[in-house]
Amino acid sequence: MLHPTWFLQRDEKIIANIISVLIIFAIIKLIVMWTRSYSVTTREVTKEQMWNLFADVNNWHTWDDGIEQAAITGPFEQGNHFMLQPKGGPKLKVSLLKTVKNSLFLDVTHFPLAKMYDEHSFEETAGGLKITNTITVKGLLSFVWVKLVAQNIVSALPKDIEKQIQAAKSL
Repeated sequence: MLHPTWFLQRDEKIIANIISVLIIFAIIKLIVMWTRSYSVTTREVTKEQMWNLFADVNNWHTWDDGIEQAAITGPFEQGNHFMLQPKGGPKLKVSLLKTVKNSLFLDVTHFPLAKMYDEHSFEETAGGLKITNTITVKGLLSFVWVKLVAQNIVSALPKDIEKQIQAAKSL
């Protein structure tokens, strides 16, 4: 004969299983997303100059030593894409997810089981133009792409943004 509280024991097991699954999902979310940002404030360039520098994708290789080639067909706007070949790397399709002229753009590169988002923003402040670059990697294999790609990009941001400022000054 069943004990009168048998259903409570069953419900407690179900609740414990649900809690375990939720904890696992929370851990996976922490593991599969990585974000780093770098900002600098300068009075040397305007947001228009920085925008023009990035909108001219076909000439990125002239100021970025890490780029073999970059090519866009059509305007630098949301929905378009460009091809980017890092030095020593394969050609990659980069899609423009969001563009706000003279303010920000967000692009995404697809890797196997991960995506890398790259956001550039230009904000006028009392201290000058605040330039921010944020790299985010999401996906089941994000940890692989962080090690292979994203950490190198982030570690080079201070030097790269300084090169961008110097290149944009002539625009």
